Amino acid sequence: MRSPLTHEPTWQKSTYSAEAANCLYVAADPTSDTLHLRESDTPDSILTTTQAPLHALIHTLKPLPPEGTL
Repeated sequence: MRSPLTHEPTWQKSTYSAEAANCLYVAADPTSDTLHLRESDTPDSILTTTQAPLHALIHTLKPLPPEGTL
């Protein structure tokens, strides 16, 4: 279930989104640790989460490079 937005979010385009590709936008709720995510093709569909689950998802999908390769 989607949480109602308590403010007008300031959307920021992901730096990993190419100019012509589908883009992911992120907005932080200034009154909590809530993050809102939406995709450019479906801007009315907003996923709401917090930093910990999003961090876990990102690191599951894109693991850090092996130690010593940075």
